[in-house]
Amino acid sequence: MDYGYIINTLFVLFSMTLIILMVPGFAMLEAGIVRTKNVTSVLTVNVMIYVIASLAFILIGYDFAFGNTQITTLSPLAFVMFQMAFVGKAINIMSGGVGERAKIFPLTLFTFIMGALIYPFMVNISWGSDILKDTLFDLNMHDLAGSTVIHSTGGWALLAAILIIGSRKGRYVNNQIKVIPASNIPLVTLGALLLWIGWFGFNGGSVGNIASKEAADTVALTIFNTNTAGLAGALSAGIFIYVRYKLFDITMILNGALGGLVAITAGADILNTANSLIIGGIGGILVVIAVPLFDKVRIDDPVGALSVHLVNGIWGTIAVGIFANDAAITLLGQIKGVAVIGILVFSISYTIIYAINKFMPFRAEDDAQMEGLDESECGIESYPEFSRTI
Repeated sequence: MDYGYIINTLFVLFSMTLIILMVPGFAMLEAGIVRTKNVTSVLTVNVMIYVIASLAFILIGYDFAFGNTQITTLSPLAFVMFQMAFVGKAINIMSGGVGERAKIFPLTLFTFIMGALIYPFMVNISWGSDILKDTLFDLNMHDLAGSTVIHSTGGWALLAAILIIGSRKGRYVNNQIKVIPASNIPLVTLGALLLWIGWFGFNGGSVGNIASKEAADTVALTIFNTNTAGLAGALSAGIFIYVRYKLFDITMILNGALGGLVAITAGADILNTANSLIIGGIGGILVVIAVPLFDKVRIDDPVGALSVHLVNGIWGTIAVGIFANDAAITLLGQIKGVAVIGILVFSISYTIIYAINKFMPFRAEDDAQMEGLDESECGIESYPEFSRTI
């Protein structure tokens, strides 16, 4: 009996389950951030992303990403399920960032294209079968679980969408930024902590093998570094926000933790504890700095997804080139990977979203935004007994 095969299969299936736990994580975080009149629409989008992106990847995207790659150390179906669990995460990054003004149907259509073509293409030239090997797109970067391939991919697509869709009605008035407070901080906290837990499967499972002492040690190192970076990100964000504003902002502390987790995702398997503390700590500070900077240039991102996922996806990938003690990993190679993925995803996403938007507007009408997308898009309010706020 091949016990290694069985153990690896069980390990990857368990990791896949933890990653899918991030679906309610994203859903709860976003539902807590948006106003009560938009909660149902946000939850609907998150469910549809999981359903549509997963089916698109299984039916089309997986073969595009991995071609005829032979999986022999575990069940091939377990490997497919694990890779499927990743695809929705790239698009979940988008859903919160365009919250409260994006219509469900065009966003779902883009979800299918992302799951079937855009994300698999990025996987192909980084982790997969590489149909463009020995070309400019032949990437030699170390990106264990996708600081760039997943998080930056989602971030670049989100940036393209925001530039086309625009900001929420009333967010920027007379050169002033109107603060729109979160509707449910307990849900934000629950969502962020579910994401944190899911990250152990996200990064740990990406090692792909646990059936030997060496592999088990690598998995343990990966999960240890992942958690350490999250802790450092939360702490650094909390300290920085307090020094700057004399307040403990729980949303910033949680986003700081997520920023640290994104940042360590590229190199959690090869870095040490000190590296993880530094990378995660810087990641948390970057979130606090980036959130107001995006607002200053009128890029409306309700959940701070660009600051968490795009900024720290870039930082985490480059950080591997700075800290890794491996001659095969170079800073130039890491930067090239960030640049190639960024240019490809942003240009492709912008073109597709622009085209869809021409015949199927992404942006809800101003009246619908005032009324709330729950009413216009879903016909069901999450909190019908609550008085509405604008």
